Amino acid sequence: MRATLTCVLCLLAGVLALVLGATPAQAGVLTRAEMARRFPAPLMVGERDAELPVWPLFKQNATATELVGYVFESIDLAPIPGFAGVPLNLMVAIDPKGAFIGVEVLSHHEPVFLDGLGEAPLYQFVKQYKDLSLKQNISIETGAHRARHPDAAHAYIDGVSKATASVRIINQSVLAAALKVSRKKLGFAAGRDPYQIARVRQDVFEPLDLKRMMADGLVQHLRVSNREVEQLFAGSAGAGLDPQARPDDSFINVYLACVSVPSIGRNLLTAAGWRKLQGRLEEGDHALIVMSSGRYSVTGDDFVPGSVPDRIRLRQDNLPIDMRDLDLDVKLSLPLAVDSVTVLRVIGQAGLDPASPMDFTLPITRNKGIVYPERITRELNLRYKLPERLLTVVDDNSKSWPGIWSQRSWELVTLAAGLAVLSAALLMQKRLTANGAHFEWFRRGYLVYTVGFIGYYAQGQLSIVNVTGVIQALKARRSLEFLLFDPMTVALWGFVLVSLLVWGRGTFCGWLCPFGALQELTGKLAQWLRVPQLHIRHKTDARLKYAKYVVLAGIVASAFFSSEITDKLVELEPFKTAITLSFVRSWPYVVYAVGLLLASGAVYKFFCRYLCPFGASLALLGRLRFLNWIPRLKECGTPCQTCRHRCDYQAISPSGAVAYDECFQCMDCVVIYESDEKCAVRIMEVKRHRTIPIQPAARSRI
Repeated sequence: MRATLTCVLCLLAGVLALVLGATPAQAGVLTRAEMARRFPAPLMVGERDAELPVWPLFKQNATATELVGYVFESIDLAPIPGFAGVPLNLMVAIDPKGAFIGVEVLSHHEPVFLDGLGEAPLYQFVKQYKDLSLKQNISIETGAHRARHPDAAHAYIDGVSKATASVRIINQSVLAAALKVSRKKLGFAAGRDPYQIARVRQDVFEPLDLKRMMADGLVQHLRVSNREVEQLFAGSAGAGLDPQARPDDSFINVYLACVSVPSIGRNLLTAAGWRKLQGRLEEGDHALIVMSSGRYSVTGDDFVPGSVPDRIRLRQDNLPIDMRDLDLDVKLSLPLAVDSVTVLRVIGQAGLDPASPMDFTLPITRNKGIVYPERITRELNLRYKLPERLLTVVDDNSKSWPGIWSQRSWELVTLAAGLAVLSAALLMQKRLTANGAHFEWFRRGYLVYTVGFIGYYAQGQLSIVNVTGVIQALKARRSLEFLLFDPMTVALWGFVLVSLLVWGRGTFCGWLCPFGALQELTGKLAQWLRVPQLHIRHKTDARLKYAKYVVLAGIVASAFFSSEITDKLVELEPFKTAITLSFVRSWPYVVYAVGLLLASGAVYKFFCRYLCPFGASLALLGRLRFLNWIPRLKECGTPCQTCRHRCDYQAISPSGAVAYDECFQCMDCVVIYESDEKCAVRIMEVKRHRTIPIQPAARSRI
């Protein structure tokens, strides 16, 4: 038995080493001291912003302190997975006008640069962003497609051969993160909060024909003749360079729509095409469909599928938005005489607001000359705007925490109802546990509610991160107002703090922790499947339970001197992987979380009992409780050991005393206490009462 347990612990330790060595999915690594080293005098690094994870840069100009720019990490603002499935982390600096001060690589897992080309081309690539502007359309040029014609609206940087996918992801990461900062801090897009944009309503569908969609502006149409194009070039060096074109024929006939909107996509595409599109989009992404015919193609003869098209561009609030071809073959369900259909994707991190007008540009370039041709470009413009009935528009009040509480009011009501049911049940434990079978079904149902609603739907998983976040905020003298932006966490914390004083840690750990509930359900399933259970000796179990306090001490200590170490240590909790991200994460994290669930099938709630730092913190706070609420008999422990042997958490000592620090409030022992069929002491009492005393026979007197 000891050998088996040792193997399990070694396996988990090995997986943990992988997790701690992996890069966090969304966590910056730079401290203020590191920033000061990278940006020495005469520059000064200010305090990290409390709302947006950026560091302001200043310099002294005579008697005034002048803002030089902002520095930030892309992984905090746009954690776009790289080719290996792990987000790259880039340090980006921009000035107050939106020009790049510089871009540096902090960490990456791109195989082409690690195992193939080496990292030198990567570092050379990011250096090209210096002095470029966010107001320019920044495109990557590679191989035969390189073109040198930058201007105030366009910029081109050299790509890296054989690393096309990786450099595109880098470009998306840099631009998406920088645009968020420019919108929030530099007043771009009228200072609109990049996190408070409208959302497409996926629950709204209107059956519409093409005529109605065009009348409502859901499909925009632009037809330009050869004559009209020639008029664009009139008076320039590009005039008369297309003499063979028939003036009244179509130069381009284009239809454009936001096909990710259900009322557009489901009407415009076939059912198979809509399903195919849905499978290629992530939450927050937008898809735009361009359908065209005529002499001029939106993609062009030299277009590479899956790349960024250079014949159509998108701007919103005068800022360029990157679009990428999905290389998706879809069929139209409506009669449109077009030669080509192209679906373009705008990732959610780009910050496209579907409630604001989208300005599309189709640049037309003519070349004059042969050796060093002069390039003359004119543009066709098309504006597109979705109606509000298809969107969920965020009002101004939603930017503050009261607005967020209002938006999530029904979730808070559902949580309050669940907490009220739990409170009533625990206050009436005698009635609740009178029937063991009924109590078991109640507990299972509540655990399903905890996993499904509190965990996966409402994202109400409390964590040691809540504790370290408060410590780090107080240490940096920042406001704790950020806590109010997560109403579910605040509401749960309020209830847990009260329950700690009444019942101890068990209320949260045994009833309200989504990962704990997931472990318990896994353990019950394993027992039902007759998976052999590892029973750890009482002394060994008691020693192993001290491990979580050591982990807690290490995490809390790290919060005072190194946020980077803290970010790695808190990954000991599998909550983010299993609950917050629903196991959609890089493989070391997933293996670790799944390993803990499998371990709980053999050692009941393994992580909760031995490793959970948050459980350890609640156990310490739970020592302030008012009640020893578990009923006991004087015979408990001496001689009766029924409850101790039935306790899966081994929270009852041989003396019969309950270790409330380790009690998960499963109430199995209370069910036994209330049962005349399960409690050995009560069984003996019943037997004594049923015994009929035998009267001695009367003696005859002599």
